[in-house]
Amino acid sequence: MKYTASRLSDGNKIFPAEIYIEHSGIKVRIPGFFSGETRFINYENISAVNINTPLIGFSSVTIFHQGNQAYAHGFTKEEVRQIKSAIDSGKWRSRNQG
Repeated sequence: MKYTASRLSDGNKIFPAEIYIEHSGIKVRIPGFFSGETRFINYENISAVNINTPLIGFSSVTIFHQGNQAYAHGFTKEEVRQIKSAIDSGKWRSRNQG
């Protein structure tokens, strides 16, 4: 599943952030004008997921993994809730698979 940030949100006018939910982990893609950043994170490496859903404006998700964090902004409240739920399900699946 793919989630793309709104072009109307700050920092996403030309190149919006993207989050891909995959079977073994997630891919966070934060494009830039001259360079971008793409990071694949296995579910078992994710220690926490924080979502910020303000009353007005776009929502954001922060994924903490191995002492680092991946941050993406510009999603709807429902999208960040779905992303968090998918990550929680993936973490549960990876823990109970073996």
